[in-house]
Amino acid sequence: MKIVSREHWFEVQRLDDGIRLIHEPYIRPFYRCNLWHIQGRERDVLIDSGSGLVSLREQLPWLTEKPLLAVASHCHFDHIAGHHEFPERLVHPAEADILAEPDGANTLATAFVGDEMFEAHPDCPLCYAEYQVKAAPATRLVEEGDVLDLGDRVLQVLHTPGHSPGGISLWEAQTQTLFSGDILYDGPLIEDAYHSNLDHYARSLARLRELPVRVVHGGHFPSFSGERMRELIDAWFAAHPGQAC
Repeated sequence: MKIVSREHWFEVQRLDDGIRLIHEPYIRPFYRCNLWHIQGRERDVLIDSGSGLVSLREQLPWLTEKPLLAVASHCHFDHIAGHHEFPERLVHPAEADILAEPDGANTLATAFVGDEMFEAHPDCPLCYAEYQVKAAPATRLVEEGDVLDLGDRVLQVLHTPGHSPGGISLWEAQTQTLFSGDILYDGPLIEDAYHSNLDHYARSLARLRELPVRVVHGGHFPSFSGERMRELIDAWFAAHPGQAC
């Protein structure tokens, strides 16, 4: 397996509207989490924190130039393993126990962490038998309707369970931008995890379909348009005829 310097483990792409996409390019696409850094006048938001194999704060020190809210879209290992590095950690109450006491089962790490995840390894010890997500107890719980005020922009919390019970999306109405976590992305959706629920999935997708979305930044795979979002949701319901839209 190829070894990559920690200095090159993360890739950062600047998007419009003060948004950066951070990801770990040597993790294969199916497992590769999108980390979304949203810049505000008074504080920033980081949605999800990746695998935790390499320190975000050490390699990307600009992340904490301003106060930062580290938000968990949900608590699977690929989304929260870097949360312990940040002093302000936000999560939905339904998954606060996982963030506080993560293990291989409740974060899905045991089921997924292995050589098949990687194109290369970072230049630091990597032992799957010892891989663990560090505890990062929430400093703030966020629920449906809460807002994250960044000074010059506002993100609304939408509770979107289905993939997991505490899944949330963030909606910026001003720019019609949806950060959807793992409830929806343009790739194979995981709807059979130990705490997934198809009824909840259907309600969450039906709700998102009604939003006037311009662009979706999901938890995995490339971003896509609101039109594509509606196509994906319609296709999901067509594949699940027992679920009402």
